[in-house]
Amino acid sequence: MRRLLAVFFVLALLAAGCGSQGSSSSTARSTSTASVRVSARIATGELSRLSVKPLAPMVGYSRDQFGPAWADVDHNHCDTRDDILRRDLTQIVLKPGSTCVVARGILRDPYTGKSISFLRGPNSSVVQIDHLVALGDAWRTGAAGWSAALREQYANDPVVLLAVDGPQNEAKGDADASQWLPSNRSYDCTYVVKQIAVKTKYHLWLTQTERDAMKDVLAGCR
Repeated sequence: MRRLLAVFFVLALLAAGCGSQGSSSSTARSTSTASVRVSARIATGELSRLSVKPLAPMVGYSRDQFGPAWADVDHNHCDTRDDILRRDLTQIVLKPGSTCVVARGILRDPYTGKSISFLRGPNSSVVQIDHLVALGDAWRTGAAGWSAALREQYANDPVVLLAVDGPQNEAKGDADASQWLPSNRSYDCTYVVKQIAVKTKYHLWLTQTERDAMKDVLAGCR
């Protein structure tokens, strides 16, 4: 319970930092920087408590092991992809007659720092929903032993998900933090803090190289 409270406190701090857009730019930057520093300090403690083991094999893995894509696990009658698009995009326009389906909007992409125009249709994959700890990585660090219900919950948990630039998401694949970090270096601290929050919530383990990479990033956050 204590570790879960720490996870939610970290996420609340990050949300507070990212939600300062109504203030002056200098105040917003100060709030965001302070939030990341505090959350990085908490994440450093949580990192030290995560188990360190070698990767389990990928034997048996497939996307289907995590249930149907974007299942409505919260029963709000909207699929998970649209839930995250509505959360992470701005200037949202919904499909006529729908309370769920995002027709267009603007993403301030955390992985590149660029603004991306989302328009539902043939090119809508320019914005994709990333699992902060990729499904393949989760499988190799504990999820292979979960129930089907828990894997489906994980694949659709808003804490695990983030709307991002499509090519960056594809470049990341199933990589962990020792193999891939966002091209937007200013997001590294937040990215690693969020990954640690996910691994803590779901009791996923780390490899030694992954732990070392995360520790290096967090040291820079201070």
